[in-house]
Amino acid sequence: MHIPNLFDSFFMGGFECSSHRRRDGRRLDLLHSTGHDTHAAADYRTMRGFGLRSVRDGLRWHRIETSPGNHDWSSFLPMLYAAREEGVQPIWDLCHYGWPDGIDIWRPEFVARFARFAAAVATLVRDETDAVPFYCPVNEIAYWSWAGGDVARFNPCERGRGFELKHQLVRAAIAGMEAVRAVDPRARFVMVDPIIHTAAHPDRPEDRTEAEAFRMAQFQSWDMIRGDLWPGLGGRPELLDIVGVNFYPDNQWHIGGGTIPRGHPQFRPFREMLAEIHQRYGRPVLIAETGSEGQERAPWLAYVGEETRAAMAEGVPLEGLCLYPVLDYPGWDNDRHCPVGLLGFPDAQGSRPAEGRLAAELRRQQAIFDDMTLPNQETLGEAAE
Repeated sequence: MHIPNLFDSFFMGGFECSSHRRRDGRRLDLLHSTGHDTHAAADYRTMRGFGLRSVRDGLRWHRIETSPGNHDWSSFLPMLYAAREEGVQPIWDLCHYGWPDGIDIWRPEFVARFARFAAAVATLVRDETDAVPFYCPVNEIAYWSWAGGDVARFNPCERGRGFELKHQLVRAAIAGMEAVRAVDPRARFVMVDPIIHTAAHPDRPEDRTEAEAFRMAQFQSWDMIRGDLWPGLGGRPELLDIVGVNFYPDNQWHIGGGTIPRGHPQFRPFREMLAEIHQRYGRPVLIAETGSEGQERAPWLAYVGEETRAAMAEGVPLEGLCLYPVLDYPGWDNDRHCPVGLLGFPDAQGSRPAEGRLAAELRRQQAIFDDMTLPNQETLGEAAE
Protein backbone atom coordinates (compact mmCIF):
# COMPACT_ATOMS: atom_id res chain seq x y z
CA MET A 1 0.00 0.00 0.00
CA HIS A 2 1.17 3.52 -0.78
CA ILE A 3 2.39 5.42 2.30
CA PRO A 4 1.77 9.20 2.00
CA ASN A 5 4.85 11.36 2.51
CA LEU A 6 4.42 14.69 0.72
CA PHE A 7 2.46 16.72 3.26
CA ASP A 8 2.64 17.33 7.00
CA SER A 9 -0.77 15.72 7.50
CA PHE A 10 -2.87 13.43 5.34
CA PHE A 11 -6.12 15.16 6.32
CA MET A 12 -6.20 18.85 5.42
CA GLY A 13 -8.52 21.82 5.66
CA GLY A 14 -9.23 24.05 2.67
CA PHE A 15 -10.19 27.71 2.89
CA GLU A 16 -12.55 28.95 0.19
CA CYS A 17 -10.69 31.80 -1.51
CA SER A 18 -12.72 32.58 -4.66
CA SER A 19 -12.32 36.17 -5.84
CA HIS A 20 -14.16 36.26 -9.16
CA ARG A 21 -16.74 38.66 -10.50
CA ARG A 22 -20.26 37.35 -10.81
CA ARG A 23 -22.40 37.81 -13.88
CA ASP A 24 -23.85 40.99 -12.34
CA GLY A 25 -20.35 42.47 -11.94
CA ARG A 26 -20.08 42.07 -8.17
CA ARG A 27 -16.66 40.81 -7.08
CA LEU A 28 -16.62 38.10 -4.43
CA ASP A 29 -13.95 37.82 -1.77
CA LEU A 30 -14.55 34.64 0.21
CA LEU A 31 -11.45 35.04 2.36
CA HIS A 32 -13.01 38.24 3.66
CA SER A 33 -16.65 37.15 3.86
CA THR A 34 -15.73 34.05 5.89
CA GLY A 35 -13.53 36.13 8.19
CA HIS A 36 -10.45 34.07 7.41
CA ASP A 37 -8.35 37.03 6.32
CA THR A 38 -8.96 38.66 9.71
CA HIS A 39 -8.60 35.51 11.79
CA ALA A 40 -5.99 33.52 9.88
CA ALA A 41 -3.82 32.86 12.92
CA ALA A 42 -6.75 31.63 15.01
CA ASP A 43 -7.99 29.52 12.09
CA TYR A 44 -4.60 27.87 11.60
CA ARG A 45 -4.33 27.22 15.33
CA THR A 46 -7.74 25.58 15.24
CA MET A 47 -6.70 23.48 12.24
CA ARG A 48 -3.76 22.15 14.18
CA GLY A 49 -6.08 21.34 17.07
CA PHE A 50 -8.01 19.07 14.72
CA GLY A 51 -4.81 17.46 13.42
CA LEU A 52 -5.01 19.36 10.10
CA ARG A 53 -1.41 20.51 9.81
CA SER A 54 -1.62 21.07 6.04
CA VAL A 55 -4.13 23.44 4.43
CA ARG A 56 -5.24 24.83 1.11
CA ASP A 57 -5.40 28.61 1.12
CA GLY A 58 -5.07 31.39 -1.40
CA LEU A 59 -3.95 34.84 -2.45
CA ARG A 60 -6.15 37.56 -3.91
CA TRP A 61 -4.32 38.73 -7.00
CA HIS A 62 -6.71 41.64 -7.52
CA ARG A 63 -5.90 43.05 -4.06
CA ILE A 64 -2.15 42.54 -4.32
CA GLU A 65 -1.29 43.86 -7.78
CA THR A 66 -2.73 47.33 -7.39
CA SER A 67 -1.28 48.49 -10.71
CA PRO A 68 0.88 46.73 -13.29
CA GLY A 69 3.97 45.43 -11.53
CA ASN A 70 3.18 47.12 -8.19
CA HIS A 71 2.39 44.83 -5.29
CA ASP A 72 0.71 45.57 -1.97
CA TRP A 73 1.34 42.50 0.20
CA SER A 74 -0.68 43.68 3.19
CA SER A 75 -3.52 41.23 2.47
CA PHE A 76 -1.14 38.26 2.24
CA LEU A 77 1.74 38.77 4.64
CA PRO A 78 -0.37 38.30 7.81
CA MET A 79 -1.53 34.94 6.43
CA LEU A 80 1.98 33.92 5.40
CA TYR A 81 3.38 34.84 8.82
CA ALA A 82 0.49 33.17 10.65
CA ALA A 83 1.02 29.91 8.77
CA ARG A 84 4.72 30.06 9.61
CA GLU A 85 4.18 30.87 13.28
CA GLU A 86 1.40 28.33 13.79
CA GLY A 87 3.33 25.55 12.07
CA VAL A 88 0.81 25.01 9.28
CA GLN A 89 1.89 23.89 5.80
CA PRO A 90 -0.05 25.79 3.12
CA ILE A 91 -0.76 25.03 -0.51
CA TRP A 92 -1.23 28.53 -1.93
CA ASP A 93 -3.73 29.12 -4.75
CA LEU A 94 -2.25 31.84 -6.95
CA CYS A 95 -5.36 32.41 -9.08
CA HIS A 96 -8.73 31.23 -7.80
CA TYR A 97 -11.05 32.54 -10.54
CA GLY A 98 -10.20 36.24 -10.02
CA TRP A 99 -7.72 38.68 -11.58
CA PRO A 100 -7.11 42.44 -11.38
CA ASP A 101 -9.43 44.79 -13.19
CA GLY A 102 -7.99 46.23 -16.38
CA ILE A 103 -6.52 42.99 -17.74
CA ASP A 104 -8.13 41.37 -20.78
CA ILE A 105 -8.07 37.65 -19.98
CA TRP A 106 -8.19 36.79 -23.68
CA ARG A 107 -4.98 38.64 -24.55
CA PRO A 108 -1.31 37.59 -24.14
CA GLU A 109 -1.01 40.27 -21.45
CA PHE A 110 -2.98 38.07 -19.04
CA VAL A 111 -0.44 35.26 -19.30
CA ALA A 112 2.53 37.61 -18.95
CA ARG A 113 1.06 39.49 -15.98
CA PHE A 114 0.20 36.26 -14.19
CA ALA A 115 3.71 34.90 -14.68
CA ARG A 116 5.21 38.06 -13.20
CA PHE A 117 2.79 37.91 -10.28
CA ALA A 118 3.60 34.24 -9.65
CA ALA A 119 7.33 35.03 -9.62
CA ALA A 120 6.77 37.88 -7.17
CA VAL A 121 4.81 35.60 -4.84
CA ALA A 122 7.45 32.89 -5.03
CA THR A 123 10.21 35.40 -4.24
CA LEU A 124 8.35 36.64 -1.17
CA VAL A 125 7.54 33.13 0.09
CA ARG A 126 11.13 32.01 -0.48
CA ASP A 127 12.53 34.97 1.42
CA GLU A 128 10.09 34.76 4.34
CA THR A 129 9.90 31.00 4.93
CA ASP A 130 12.22 28.00 4.85
CA ALA A 131 9.87 25.16 3.93
CA VAL A 132 9.43 23.73 0.45
CA PRO A 133 6.52 25.72 -1.03
CA PHE A 134 3.42 24.20 -2.61
CA TYR A 135 1.26 26.09 -5.10
CA CYS A 136 -1.88 25.60 -7.14
CA PRO A 137 -1.17 27.96 -10.07
CA VAL A 138 -4.67 28.25 -11.57
CA ASN A 139 -7.54 26.59 -9.74
CA GLU A 140 -9.99 24.32 -11.59
CA ILE A 141 -9.14 25.14 -15.18
CA ALA A 142 -11.79 22.73 -16.48
CA TYR A 143 -14.58 24.09 -14.27
CA TRP A 144 -13.59 27.73 -14.80
CA SER A 145 -13.54 27.19 -18.57
CA TRP A 146 -17.09 25.85 -18.44
CA ALA A 147 -18.49 28.30 -15.88
CA GLY A 148 -16.80 31.39 -17.33
CA GLY A 149 -16.46 30.46 -20.99
CA ASP A 150 -19.51 28.34 -21.82
CA VAL A 151 -22.40 29.26 -19.50
CA ALA A 152 -21.44 32.80 -18.38
CA ARG A 153 -21.87 32.00 -14.70
CA PHE A 154 -18.96 34.24 -13.74
CA ASN A 155 -16.02 36.08 -15.27
CA PRO A 156 -15.27 36.39 -18.15
CA CYS A 157 -19.00 35.69 -18.62
CA GLU A 158 -18.87 34.28 -22.14
CA ARG A 159 -20.74 31.54 -23.96
CA GLY A 160 -19.34 29.11 -26.49
CA ARG A 161 -15.71 30.03 -25.72
CA GLY A 162 -14.91 27.44 -23.06
CA PHE A 163 -12.22 25.60 -25.00
CA GLU A 164 -10.57 28.89 -25.91
CA LEU A 165 -10.59 29.92 -22.26
CA LYS A 166 -9.13 26.54 -21.30
CA HIS A 167 -6.21 27.16 -23.66
CA GLN A 168 -5.58 30.58 -22.12
CA LEU A 169 -5.73 29.31 -18.53
CA VAL A 170 -3.36 26.45 -19.38
CA ARG A 171 -0.94 28.95 -20.92
CA ALA A 172 -1.11 31.03 -17.76
CA ALA A 173 -0.59 28.01 -15.49
CA ILE A 174 2.45 26.89 -17.48
CA ALA A 175 3.95 30.37 -17.53
CA GLY A 176 3.29 30.74 -13.82
CA MET A 177 4.96 27.44 -12.94
CA GLU A 178 8.00 28.25 -15.03
CA ALA A 179 8.27 31.69 -13.41
CA VAL A 180 8.00 30.21 -9.91
CA ARG A 181 10.60 27.53 -10.58
CA ALA A 182 13.01 30.14 -11.95
CA VAL A 183 12.80 31.82 -8.54
CA ASP A 184 12.57 28.73 -6.35
CA PRO A 185 13.39 25.36 -7.98
CA ARG A 186 12.14 23.55 -4.85
CA ALA A 187 8.52 24.53 -5.55
CA ARG A 188 5.89 21.81 -5.96
CA PHE A 189 2.63 22.23 -7.87
CA VAL A 190 -0.86 20.79 -7.51
CA MET A 191 -3.01 20.98 -10.65
CA VAL A 192 -6.58 20.91 -9.33
CA ASP A 193 -9.72 20.03 -11.28
CA PRO A 194 -13.02 18.23 -10.62
CA ILE A 195 -13.22 14.50 -11.16
CA ILE A 196 -16.59 13.56 -12.67
CA HIS A 197 -18.67 10.75 -14.10
CA THR A 198 -21.40 11.23 -16.69
CA ALA A 199 -23.71 8.53 -18.04
CA ALA A 200 -26.71 8.09 -20.28
CA HIS A 201 -30.02 7.78 -18.47
CA PRO A 202 -31.37 4.21 -18.77
CA ASP A 203 -34.34 5.61 -20.69
CA ARG A 204 -32.04 7.35 -23.22
CA PRO A 205 -29.34 4.91 -24.35
CA GLU A 206 -28.77 7.10 -27.40
CA ASP A 207 -26.95 9.54 -25.10
CA ARG A 208 -24.06 7.15 -24.40
CA THR A 209 -21.66 8.63 -26.93
CA GLU A 210 -22.29 12.17 -25.71
CA ALA A 211 -21.96 11.09 -22.08
CA GLU A 212 -18.61 9.42 -22.66
CA ALA A 213 -17.30 12.39 -24.64
CA PHE A 214 -18.26 14.73 -21.82
CA ARG A 215 -16.66 12.42 -19.26
CA MET A 216 -13.40 12.27 -21.19
CA ALA A 217 -13.29 16.07 -21.43
CA GLN A 218 -12.48 16.19 -17.71
CA PHE A 219 -8.90 15.16 -18.57
CA GLN A 220 -8.22 17.91 -21.11
CA SER A 221 -6.53 20.47 -18.89
CA TRP A 222 -4.26 17.87 -17.25
CA ASP A 223 -3.46 16.48 -20.72
CA MET A 224 -2.58 19.99 -21.91
CA ILE A 225 -0.32 20.64 -18.92
CA ARG A 226 1.47 17.35 -19.60
CA GLY A 227 1.80 18.15 -23.31
CA ASP A 228 -0.30 15.24 -24.57
CA LEU A 229 -3.00 17.53 -25.95
CA TRP A 230 -2.23 20.75 -27.85
CA PRO A 231 1.52 20.55 -27.10
CA GLY A 232 2.02 23.93 -28.73
CA LEU A 233 0.71 25.45 -25.49
CA GLY A 234 4.02 24.50 -23.89
CA GLY A 235 3.00 21.56 -21.74
CA ARG A 236 5.45 18.81 -20.87
CA PRO A 237 5.38 15.83 -18.51
CA GLU A 238 7.40 17.34 -15.67
CA LEU A 239 4.86 20.16 -15.26
CA LEU A 240 2.17 17.73 -14.11
CA ASP A 241 3.60 17.34 -10.63
CA ILE A 242 0.71 16.46 -8.27
CA VAL A 243 -2.79 15.79 -9.62
CA GLY A 244 -5.45 17.39 -7.43
CA VAL A 245 -8.98 15.98 -7.77
CA ASN A 246 -12.15 17.57 -6.43
CA PHE A 247 -15.07 15.27 -5.66
CA TYR A 248 -18.52 16.25 -4.38
CA PRO A 249 -21.93 14.51 -4.18
CA ASP A 250 -23.06 16.22 -7.39
CA ASN A 251 -20.01 15.25 -9.50
CA GLN A 252 -21.92 12.47 -11.26
CA TRP A 253 -24.96 13.06 -13.44
CA HIS A 254 -27.01 11.88 -16.40
CA ILE A 255 -26.51 13.73 -19.66
CA GLY A 256 -29.58 15.90 -20.07
CA GLY A 257 -30.79 14.90 -16.62
CA GLY A 258 -30.15 15.15 -12.92
CA THR A 259 -27.51 14.05 -10.44
CA ILE A 260 -26.68 10.37 -10.04
CA PRO A 261 -26.88 9.91 -6.26
CA ARG A 262 -24.72 7.61 -4.19
CA GLY A 263 -26.42 4.20 -4.08
CA HIS A 264 -27.77 4.48 -7.64
CA PRO A 265 -26.73 1.56 -9.89
CA GLN A 266 -24.97 4.00 -12.23
CA PHE A 267 -23.03 5.77 -9.47
CA ARG A 268 -19.37 5.07 -10.10
CA PRO A 269 -17.32 4.18 -7.00
CA PHE A 270 -14.84 6.87 -6.10
CA ARG A 271 -12.07 4.27 -5.83
CA GLU A 272 -12.48 3.48 -9.54
CA MET A 273 -12.25 7.15 -10.48
CA LEU A 274 -9.07 7.53 -8.44
CA ALA A 275 -7.58 4.43 -10.03
CA GLU A 276 -8.30 5.82 -13.49
CA ILE A 277 -6.45 9.04 -12.64
CA HIS A 278 -3.46 7.04 -11.41
CA GLN A 279 -3.45 4.76 -14.46
CA ARG A 280 -3.66 7.73 -16.80
CA TYR A 281 -0.99 9.95 -15.25
CA GLY A 282 1.12 7.91 -12.83
CA ARG A 283 1.57 10.94 -10.57
CA PRO A 284 0.90 11.56 -6.86
CA VAL A 285 -2.77 12.33 -6.25
CA LEU A 286 -4.31 14.74 -3.76
CA ILE A 287 -8.03 14.78 -3.00
CA ALA A 288 -7.93 18.57 -3.11
CA GLU A 289 -11.59 19.21 -2.32
CA THR A 290 -14.38 17.08 -0.92
CA GLY A 291 -17.35 17.72 1.32
CA SER A 292 -21.11 17.90 1.55
CA GLU A 293 -23.73 20.12 3.14
CA GLY A 294 -25.79 19.97 6.31
CA GLN A 295 -26.56 16.54 7.72
CA GLU A 296 -24.62 14.82 4.93
CA ARG A 297 -21.23 16.16 5.97
CA ALA A 298 -20.23 13.26 8.24
CA PRO A 299 -21.70 10.43 6.09
CA TRP A 300 -19.97 11.85 3.01
CA LEU A 301 -16.59 11.93 4.76
CA ALA A 302 -17.15 8.35 5.89
CA TYR A 303 -17.80 7.29 2.29
CA VAL A 304 -14.86 9.19 0.84
CA GLY A 305 -12.57 7.84 3.55
CA GLU A 306 -13.58 4.25 2.85
CA GLU A 307 -13.09 4.67 -0.90
CA THR A 308 -9.77 6.41 -0.37
CA ARG A 309 -8.47 3.54 1.73
CA ALA A 310 -9.59 1.05 -0.90
CA ALA A 311 -7.77 2.99 -3.62
CA MET A 312 -4.61 3.22 -1.52
CA ALA A 313 -4.73 -0.51 -0.85
CA GLU A 314 -4.67 -1.01 -4.62
CA GLY A 315 -1.55 1.16 -4.92
CA VAL A 316 -3.00 4.55 -5.87
CA PRO A 317 -0.44 7.11 -4.57
CA LEU A 318 -2.85 9.28 -2.58
CA GLU A 319 -1.08 11.96 -0.59
CA GLY A 320 -3.91 13.72 1.19
CA LEU A 321 -7.62 14.38 1.66
CA CYS A 322 -8.76 17.99 2.03
CA LEU A 323 -12.05 18.95 3.70
CA TYR A 324 -13.28 21.77 1.48
CA PRO A 325 -14.39 24.26 2.34
CA VAL A 326 -13.43 23.80 5.97
CA LEU A 327 -15.43 26.93 6.90
CA ASP A 328 -19.10 27.69 6.32
CA TYR A 329 -19.46 30.46 3.75
CA PRO A 330 -22.06 32.77 2.17
CA GLY A 331 -23.32 31.42 -1.16
CA TRP A 332 -21.83 32.88 -4.31
CA ASP A 333 -25.12 33.90 -5.89
CA ASN A 334 -27.42 34.70 -2.97
CA ASP A 335 -25.30 35.04 0.20
CA ARG A 336 -27.23 32.22 1.88
CA HIS A 337 -25.49 30.48 4.77
CA CYS A 338 -23.91 27.34 3.29
CA PRO A 339 -23.42 24.86 6.18
CA VAL A 340 -20.60 22.89 4.62
CA GLY A 341 -17.65 23.33 6.95
CA LEU A 342 -16.07 21.71 9.94
CA LEU A 343 -16.26 25.22 11.44
CA GLY A 344 -18.83 28.01 11.30
CA PHE A 345 -18.55 31.79 11.19
CA PRO A 346 -16.27 33.48 13.76
CA ASP A 347 -17.07 35.64 16.74
CA ALA A 348 -15.16 38.86 17.39
CA GLN A 349 -12.21 36.94 18.81
CA GLY A 350 -12.03 34.52 15.89
CA SER A 351 -13.55 31.56 17.73
CA ARG A 352 -15.66 29.35 15.48
CA PRO A 353 -18.23 26.70 16.45
CA ALA A 354 -17.39 23.18 15.29
CA GLU A 355 -19.87 20.85 13.62
CA GLY A 356 -19.87 18.00 16.13
CA ARG A 357 -20.80 15.08 13.89
CA LEU A 358 -18.25 15.99 11.24
CA ALA A 359 -15.60 16.54 13.91
CA ALA A 360 -16.30 13.10 15.35
CA GLU A 361 -16.15 11.47 11.92
CA LEU A 362 -12.90 13.26 11.16
CA ARG A 363 -11.35 11.89 14.36
CA ARG A 364 -12.58 8.41 13.46
CA GLN A 365 -11.13 8.62 9.97
CA GLN A 366 -7.81 9.95 11.26
CA ALA A 367 -7.51 7.02 13.66
CA ILE A 368 -8.21 4.50 10.90
CA PHE A 369 -5.71 6.09 8.53
CA ASP A 370 -3.08 6.31 11.25
CA ASP A 371 -3.41 2.57 11.85
CA MET A 372 -3.05 1.95 8.12
CA THR A 373 -0.09 4.17 7.41
CA LEU A 374 2.09 3.98 10.52
CA PRO A 375 5.08 1.72 9.90
CA ASN A 376 4.80 -1.75 11.35
CA GLN A 377 7.58 -1.99 13.94
CA GLU A 378 8.04 -5.74 13.48
CA THR A 379 8.47 -5.25 9.74
CA LEU A 380 10.97 -2.46 10.33
CA GLY A 381 12.93 -4.69 12.69
CA GLU A 382 13.05 -7.52 10.18
CA ALA A 383 14.23 -5.10 7.48
CA ALA A 384 16.98 -3.81 9.74
CA GLU A 385 18.22 -7.34 10.41
